[in-house]
Amino acid sequence: MSARSNRQIVLKSRPLGIPRAEHFEIRAAPVPALQPGQFLVQNLFLSVDPAMRGWVNAAANYSEPVGLGEVMRAFAAGRVIASRHPEYPEGALVMGMLGWQEYAVSDGQAIRRRVTETDLPLSLSLGVLGLNGVTAYFALQELGEPRPGETVAVSTAAGAVGSIAGQLARLRGCRTVGIAGGADKCALCLSEFGYDAAIDYRQPDLPDALRQSCPDGIDVYFDNTAGLISDAVLPQINRHARIIVCGTASVASWDPWPQGPRVERHLLNKAARMAGFLIWDYEHRYEEAIAHLAPLVRSGELRFREEILDGLEAAPGSIADLYEGTNLGKRLIRLADR
Repeated sequence: MSARSNRQIVLKSRPLGIPRAEHFEIRAAPVPALQPGQFLVQNLFLSVDPAMRGWVNAAANYSEPVGLGEVMRAFAAGRVIASRHPEYPEGALVMGMLGWQEYAVSDGQAIRRRVTETDLPLSLSLGVLGLNGVTAYFALQELGEPRPGETVAVSTAAGAVGSIAGQLARLRGCRTVGIAGGADKCALCLSEFGYDAAIDYRQPDLPDALRQSCPDGIDVYFDNTAGLISDAVLPQINRHARIIVCGTASVASWDPWPQGPRVERHLLNKAARMAGFLIWDYEHRYEEAIAHLAPLVRSGELRFREEILDGLEAAPGSIADLYEGTNLGKRLIRLADR
């Protein structure tokens, strides 16, 4: 097994803001021989997520930065092809923090779950049935607490998390308003993800567009962007509104610290609640979310979009595109067929 070569994407230099292709390089390393309690995964799909920006920047956020020369931290899904671990036999499908590489040796610590939905594409374990779907499910349910008849607004509404959050809110009987960038993404919100209204945040008067699309105000705001979009949403919130801070995609860098309107008066005057969401707080309940989401995917009630790039070479430049708004759907890197 040690003769097998493993191509990996490693962090070459530290970006200031959005990581781009030049910050990474491809290297080859031998796959080490398995020790007792270990198994070898052939990665079939690699995930590309907005959170990767925070993982490679110098300032630590909720996790330590990836070190220079280290394999890029990433979720991946694949098949166990060799094993000395009784719980992970050859042929098992797994998803976990296995990195941007062709093969990963694990003792099970990096594995998030055994993928048992074999009737569905394995790629979904990195999207609607993975981190994105689970994030949307718990953030909306636990922090948003949407009630039938309420208005739920979602930023990056056509994205991998936002599109699921919007659909789950609609399935709960809410009126859903999606905020996205460009006519194509707004059309996708309406035609594929069932939003009641879609707003292009690039238009000249976003606050007025929000007022027109949310005539009864906003009860739940699923925030994936921060910045100017959220500044426009806050004056529209209702009494006892719930604001979920799930992402800050509009903030290119934390140095200098971003400035903007103060939120305290909005929250105080409306007795509203704003809370940050991290999926790591709900890892122990992962299967609860999958049990809810998988039947909705099978029935067609929960729709999804995937954007699949082929080959390890596509990985280095794939993060920047997320912040430039060129992708449509969950972005993945396909290394091999199942």
